[in-house]
Amino acid sequence: MSLQTLLLEIRDGIAFLTINRPDKLNALNDTVVAELHDAARALKSNSDVRGVILTGSGPKAFVAGADIGDLAKQGVLDGRNRALSGQAMLRDFETMGKPVLAAVNGFALGGGCELAMACHIRIASENARFGQPEVNLGLIPGAGGTQRLARIVGMHRAKELNLLGEMIDAREAHRIGIANRVVPADRLMTEARALVDKLIAKAPITLRLIKEAMNEGYDLDLPKGLAIEAKAWGVVYSTEDKTEGVAAFLEKRKPAFKGR
Repeated sequence: MSLQTLLLEIRDGIAFLTINRPDKLNALNDTVVAELHDAARALKSNSDVRGVILTGSGPKAFVAGADIGDLAKQGVLDGRNRALSGQAMLRDFETMGKPVLAAVNGFALGGGCELAMACHIRIASENARFGQPEVNLGLIPGAGGTQRLARIVGMHRAKELNLLGEMIDAREAHRIGIANRVVPADRLMTEARALVDKLIAKAPITLRLIKEAMNEGYDLDLPKGLAIEAKAWGVVYSTEDKTEGVAAFLEKRKPAFKGR
């Protein structure tokens, strides 16, 4: 896979995916979005990859938002298509069966905040900043900021962030639920790696089914959500990993999961 705006390294079952436009604060242009989309699909189908860490290049930004120069050139149809392509790319990360962790190393604004929210877990450095500032440009969030943010922090807090367009720091992001953890900047990638190592030691099919049950059942009433859970529970019983996990517990040893 040839990449112009991303760096990709795979080692020890983890894909380290870095948005590499530090001179533009890793802003999302059409090329970045397309390459992220391609990367998400490739990593999903790569059996050597069991987890993904997504971050930004340089010390200042995870992703500082959309490339404003591109937005200035686009009309109505361009804007709609841009939103749809961004949404599709984020959905590929969100629905990936493997754990995807955002290591937020600086500004995560606009599309950057939306990208982080599509990841399964977000770990932020102490100098990270989050926000949906689109309103300040006469725009609205177009890649899930009006939808995922409310689901994560609640409707009233999400309205405040979207309508005011103000940034919040990492501690506030953690307090309201955008960031799962906050760590010193010089420990970000070490802590991200340690967390993903814990995740990929779990049974892969089980991880995927947990995420699917939670995503599919979130907006349903409780009985329908429980039905999805029961179906996933039944699938787990057909896996070799379930047999191995139970046996390892009874034998007082660590399980050796194989994703089968």
